[in-house]
Amino acid sequence: MGRIRQFVEARGKRYWTLFDSGSRNTYVTVEVARRFPRVRLDKTFDVRLGGKTHKLKEGLLLKARIENRPIDTDAYVINRIGKDEQGRDIQVLFGALAMQKWGIRLDPQRERLDMTRYPKEFLEF
Repeated sequence: MGRIRQFVEARGKRYWTLFDSGSRNTYVTVEVARRFPRVRLDKTFDVRLGGKTHKLKEGLLLKARIENRPIDTDAYVINRIGKDEQGRDIQVLFGALAMQKWGIRLDPQRERLDMTRYPKEFLEF
């Protein structure tokens, strides 16, 4: 597992993002979700995150830019993700499924993202 933190740009704003390979899904705070059309989930799900249980009731399509590359991914809306090690509020938690889709790898030694596998096209079989 690994974690990298950096800003992601979405809808003209920058959001402090935790890229976490230990988290399967992507989550955004209510603050971020206000800038996107949301959809109500057909079923409420419970998720343990940051030592708390959250009820997932809404989702959205997160369209953003990471290191000036466009991405889109499904994200769940939660009230609060938590703080990073420096006490900064995490606004987006970018999970493993989205990282896999967009070829994003974590480079913990350099504390940065490895975007060398970012797809130029999607090839389906």
